[in-house]
Amino acid sequence: MVRRALTSVGTGDGTGGEDQGPVSRLWHVTLSVSGKPAPLSEVRRGLEQLAHDHPFLLTSRYADDHAEIRYWEEARDLHDAAAVALRLWGEHRSTARLPPWEIVGLEVIDRTTYHQRVAEGYGPPPAHPVGVHPY
Repeated sequence: MVRRALTSVGTGDGTGGEDQGPVSRLWHVTLSVSGKPAPLSEVRRGLEQLAHDHPFLLTSRYADDHAEIRYWEEARDLHDAAAVALRLWGEHRSTARLPPWEIVGLEVIDRTTYHQRVAEGYGPPPAHPVGVHPY
């Protein structure tokens, strides 16, 4: 089986000219996964390995039967950002030794919407501290 590395969508040159494709934007991604309980130490180790392999991950929260991963993705549009996010868990399940959980939630919002939600007090708080943390 050939394993492909997960990569973000190319950014182009940023000129936005007529001959260029759409200019990339930043998208805030929240990926939720869950499944049968697994030892907390294994869940944490897997998420830490995923963060090490892909330093774009901002923060992960976890319990023995679910986890949430939040990060910024650079992509041309929401469809591209969502496609990358939906591959993240499955493509790295074996290399990071992640639990065999399924994706149960995905939110992809643009940078402006993210900051607007935070400013209005109903969005997710900024990802501080960065890293892997229990719920």
